Amino acid sequence: MDALDQVGPRLRAARKDRGWTLDDLATRAGMSPSTLSRLEAGKRQASLELLLPLTRQLGIRIDDLLPEAPADPRVHRPVQRREGMVIAPLTLDHSPVQTYKITFPAVAQAPEPRVHDGYEWLYVLSGRLRLALDDHEHVIERGEAAEFDTRLPHSLSATADGPAEVLSIFSASGERMHTHGAP
Repeated sequence: MDALDQVGPRLRAARKDRGWTLDDLATRAGMSPSTLSRLEAGKRQASLELLLPLTRQLGIRIDDLLPEAPADPRVHRPVQRREGMVIAPLTLDHSPVQTYKITFPAVAQAPEPRVHDGYEWLYVLSGRLRLALDDHEHVIERGEAAEFDTRLPHSLSATADGPAEVLSIFSASGERMHTHGAP
């Protein structure tokens, strides 16, 4: 649907939101009800001469009658590097759940476990991920997934035999801890 095709329906919606009839708005704007009806139905081309008195009476801007430009859905957030990890954001900053591709460097020993509010879901894309969780060590292989409550003591790291690439999905509080570090 063309942006101009939406002017009439949006104009009608604004009028109806105020509980006004065609006659009410047409009289207030100084035009005939048939002109307003044709404008709302898309049978009359919208012009500034017609729209200005209508939008003034409705208390809206002409821009309110046009659809917003679609937002760019692509994610353009910088990659972060912290403690040898490469953290690539895969969701927009304001998304309710945050997703990252994290590359963990190979390490011989698991880092100290942490505890914090949140929840995490992960999927191993490549390598082997060591998940120390509540005094148990699990090795998550390529193609395997895990999920856990981050209020349990936990740490994540690649094993000594190579880096691990992981897709991680965090609740908001889990995201802050894992991608920004401990407070």
